[in-house]
Amino acid sequence: MQLDLNLLTALDALLEEGSVAGAAARLHVTAPAMSRSLGRIRKATGDQILVRAGRSMVPTTRALAMRAEVHALVQQAHRLLSAQQELDLATLDRVFTVRWHDALTAACGTALTTAVRRQAPGVRLRLSAEPGTDDAELRRGEVDLESSSGAPTLPDIRHRLVGRDRLVVAVRPGHPLTAGPLSLERYAAAEHLTVSRRGSLRDPVDDALSAHGLERRVVAAGPTTAFALRLALDTDLVVTLPDAVTRTAREQLGLATLPLPLPLPDVPLYLLWHQRYDDDRAHTWLRDLAAETVQALFTPPSGVAAGGTVVR
Repeated sequence: MQLDLNLLTALDALLEEGSVAGAAARLHVTAPAMSRSLGRIRKATGDQILVRAGRSMVPTTRALAMRAEVHALVQQAHRLLSAQQELDLATLDRVFTVRWHDALTAACGTALTTAVRRQAPGVRLRLSAEPGTDDAELRRGEVDLESSSGAPTLPDIRHRLVGRDRLVVAVRPGHPLTAGPLSLERYAAAEHLTVSRRGSLRDPVDDALSAHGLERRVVAAGPTTAFALRLALDTDLVVTLPDAVTRTAREQLGLATLPLPLPLPDVPLYLLWHQRYDDDRAHTWLRDLAAETVQALFTPPSGVAAGGTVVR
């Protein structure tokens, strides 16, 4: 037998009010309509639910036994379907997968994990290494939040600009390039290292050098920023990478940082998620917290944080 779940609401009202007229008024329907609902409930349950006792009606034993459970079911349904669900971080139990570039994870992973644990101790974070752009994983819900240096082209992938980073040059202490101003020619003549999970020996820096009639020699490609920085520390190789997201790692290794002698635009940093999470309050909390954590990297000395922009 297929049941109309609206009968649960009618049954809840009947058991709370104890009369057809009272239940009808509570649900803003006519008394005859509520009487018909009572008839259907009786047929579905095989019980009279309410019986006449003098001039009033009283619940049956079966109705008394189910009253609390029916009320709980109706309230649970209302909470489930309500567009204004309250978010209780103290009791939130959820796993989020955050796929960020390894440099961003190294720079912000600890702060994000600490903030999440402090605000929502029941939430678990899965910090995933970034294997490259794969919007399909966002669409399938396998990744909740992703980082990218480019805005997505698919309409169902949302993005938020959380900062812009400039490129700098990192070399070991005492490297020949640290002696005197770094000219474009000296920079191009050095041996270089790129950061690429796919092992690419070319990046936008090479295109910019070509526009100036110059070409650099890239002798190695490192799979992660951490590996590239370590290699730069132990050799004379030069690595060019974003400033803010690698600043802590460079300082910890004691690397020297030089300005890039190329007029390149700043590198944008976006957070990406699928549109299915637009109205998910828990996800909104996570991405706001993640944006706040990342933006702290770009906060100037004055304490004014970089702004964020949401594009739908």
